[in-house]
Amino acid sequence: MKIGIAGLGLIGGSLGLDFRSLGHDVFGVSRRAETCQQAIALGVVDYASTDLSLLAATEVVFLCTPLAAIKPTVLQLLPHLAPDTVLTDVGSVKASVVAEIAPLWHNFVGGHPMAGRAESGLEAAQPNLFVGAAYVLTPISNTSPSAIACVETLVRPLQTKIYHCQPAAHDRAVALISHLPVMVSASLIATCLAEPDEAVLKLAQALASSGFRDTSRVGGGNPELGVMMARYNREELLRSLQIYRTQLDQVATLIEQTDWAALEQQLQQTHTVRPEFL
Repeated sequence: MKIGIAGLGLIGGSLGLDFRSLGHDVFGVSRRAETCQQAIALGVVDYASTDLSLLAATEVVFLCTPLAAIKPTVLQLLPHLAPDTVLTDVGSVKASVVAEIAPLWHNFVGGHPMAGRAESGLEAAQPNLFVGAAYVLTPISNTSPSAIACVETLVRPLQTKIYHCQPAAHDRAVALISHLPVMVSASLIATCLAEPDEAVLKLAQALASSGFRDTSRVGGGNPELGVMMARYNREELLRSLQIYRTQLDQVATLIEQTDWAALEQQLQQTHTVRPEFL
């Protein structure tokens, strides 16, 4: 199949590597000519250009741009598409994207592969990034069944776990398990930096090990992606932050009251249920 990828970053590049390994012809578009050249050199795409007209020959286009660029990219792309071309995106927020793009193109399927790395950009792309990862599709009532089937046919061989849900349900769920952790993790790092004793701060930096590395990883990721999460999933992220603040207040109260039995009970509950999220 001829597959187009608009946006050659971590996700677009990783999709390109996997699709090419499965025998598909991959056409990539990036804003920068250097990225196009690099994508060809790295074997990410077969053809690359800064001009969206390159994608006129494709049967499916994956929109892998930042969230803010999805609609402008689609508007520029529409004149080049054949009537039966399928469009799908990989954005981490779905309600706003689906609301904007579905009316523009009848064969659009909202999508979100739940995979990534702390690093960003084409250089971070890697094969098999999506193995074992959830791949969420968010069709609505008038989404073309054939378009859904087409996207599923392409992403299933990547060894993903395909889920269907409504765009709003997706946004609430990912606010809890993806967007909230970014803000919490970033706040953890900021809390450490707020230590007024320079010697203590230096000691903390020297002693930080696997626990801190794990809990701070997403907070030290791509700042642009974090801002896009907050900007485009603002209501659901604020809701989850408020719930998290309540939980922190409860923990602080238990510690202030030296209620160790209640604290242990709460920690035992989180210990028990954590595997359900993994």
